[in-house]
Amino acid sequence: MAQKFSAQLVYLIPVLVSLLFGLVCAYLLMAQPLSHMNVTPFSEGTASAPFGNALYFVILIALSATIFYILLKRKSRKLIFALIAVALTTASLLLSLIYLSAILAYAPALDFLVLPLSIVVTAIFDLAIFQLGSKARNVSVVLLGGGLGVFFSAAIPFFSAILILVFLALYDIFAVYYGPVGKIAHSGLDQLQGLSYSFKDIQMGLGDLVFYSMLSGSILMNYNSLFPYFISLIGILGGSFLTLVILEKKGVFPGLPFPIVFGLVGGILASLVI
Repeated sequence: MAQKFSAQLVYLIPVLVSLLFGLVCAYLLMAQPLSHMNVTPFSEGTASAPFGNALYFVILIALSATIFYILLKRKSRKLIFALIAVALTTASLLLSLIYLSAILAYAPALDFLVLPLSIVVTAIFDLAIFQLGSKARNVSVVLLGGGLGVFFSAAIPFFSAILILVFLALYDIFAVYYGPVGKIAHSGLDQLQGLSYSFKDIQMGLGDLVFYSMLSGSILMNYNSLFPYFISLIGILGGSFLTLVILEKKGVFPGLPFPIVFGLVGGILASLVI
């Protein structure tokens, strides 16, 4: 008889590792800021721009989830693999270029190594995801979540980032119970190799890690202080554990709402005392 899932603090280890790796990435980008990158369609020149950016992200996420659900239903495994491979390879190469550029900015004479090293890192990442087994894949997904989330923190203005996270947390509730995310979860996240990680007997989507890291990174970069960052981190971990407790009883539960709310409220309240 299969052992019943029980919420334990040990399940927070991958989330904590992802957030701490994101902290390292955040300090790299704070020391060597990104040149302007248009990740969102609207600049924050008007009050409505953050709402437009948030809606844009929700639509993108919803479309992506719907497409993957349709492909899973049609058992289009080769097309699913191709889409995931292109997406993850592109993300890995982009992040490698960004973070290696930030590191080698301290040694300008070695700047020519950025591109070849980025290609090597991306090749190793792809091997870890698709060839080297579950342990290497899980580690790669956890680190990718931290690095990608912080990239969004640096590239998206603060108020847009906050509204994006709030909108996504609300969408996550709908998507898990009534939309494609819940249906994908029931059919098995392991079919989307590289878009989720497994730890002991739970699976979590890459997107959850990305948005946790995006939240903590946005708090750190906006307030430029470790105190609100760590309060936000504690809030994310507390929200994640509460999610696990509810998951223990319900079997499926959205991963974003509690961590986003606790992390966001905690980080903003902590910023008031610095």
